Amino acid sequence: MKINILSLSVILGLTSLIVAFTVKKQSTSKTKMQTSSQQVLTKEERAKLTPDDILTQFKEGNERFRTNNSTKRDHTLLIRQSVVGQFPKAVVLSCLDSRVPVEDVFDQGIGDVFVARVAGNFANEDILGSMEFACKVAGAKLILVMGHQHCGAIKGTIDDVKLGNLTGLLAKIKPALEKSQDFDGEKTSKNEAFVKHVAENNVKLTIENIRKNSPILKEMEEKGEIKIVGAFYTLTKGELIFLSQK
Repeated sequence: MKINILSLSVILGLTSLIVAFTVKKQSTSKTKMQTSSQQVLTKEERAKLTPDDILTQFKEGNERFRTNNSTKRDHTLLIRQSVVGQFPKAVVLSCLDSRVPVEDVFDQGIGDVFVARVAGNFANEDILGSMEFACKVAGAKLILVMGHQHCGAIKGTIDDVKLGNLTGLLAKIKPALEKSQDFDGEKTSKNEAFVKHVAENNVKLTIENIRKNSPILKEMEEKGEIKIVGAFYTLTKGELIFLSQK
């Protein structure tokens, strides 16, 4: 009986040590992870990144978002850190849609990304000026144009909706609709495949327009200073499908 009690005490003691060691190890790992993610991007850190590096970070970030493994961040701390300046690595042109939370989709934090939003994610003069500021002045190295599944602006364009200022906005998306007439199937807003086809063409035309209407950004891309890519975001999976990249 004494031997059994002694053995049990030893076993319990060893178990306690193992548990304590495991908890401490996990706590240390967690602290390291949180420390590495609890600071805003610095100018020096961004300088080391290439456009391809940033694109890879976006792809990996989307995978974390899609699998519910997004980075834990202390936003209160990041807000204070970002007051003195900003050094975003990319600019994302997204639709207005509330179901597309841009920074979350790429698992990026405060100060990481410039975000331009307009229904239908097209690039007018104001958006182009914003992109030129983001890249030429502020130093961003990636432009990502992102369309998405079930886009209301795309559906409105297909249905030829007329409503106040929305009429003029949708007119800017009509070139994508015209480009999509080669679609083999029902060309209505009720056909999800057709809506996706038009949305993807809209992203591609927007990229063409950026290069055509902004000599500044075109030159930067040709010199390898920036990269301009397009993607389609699926609401059903939270996944990005990259459409074009040069």
